[in-house]
Amino acid sequence: MMNIQIFGTKKSFDTKKAQRYFQDRRIPFQFIDLKEKGLSPGEFSSVKQAVGGIAAMVDTQCKDKDALALIQYSIESDKEKLILDNQQVLVMTIVRNGKKATIGYCPDVWKQWE
Repeated sequence: MMNIQIFGTKKSFDTKKAQRYFQDRRIPFQFIDLKEKGLSPGEFSSVKQAVGGIAAMVDTQCKDKDALALIQYSIESDKEKLILDNQQVLVMTIVRNGKKATIGYCPDVWKQWE
């Protein structure tokens, strides 16, 4: 049984592609708009473990350069809180299935979940 959560924004191209991937396979999913409601600390930790750390989750090309710089140059112990407070720096799209997670559009990985 899959329990799919898609974290992204309505305008994100990868988010739309991820939603379409699961819709086409009639796999139910929950969409969480990061502009309205972000990842909870527990969800953040779970994704961080699944994808190999914070570095994989932060979009170095994001529009909010000030928040990005603040996070990049802060001490390691502060980074998680800063990212949770500034989720616009996260890579779109995060797809979560229980303890598994992917960053971006990853249909090859999602196929293995089915």
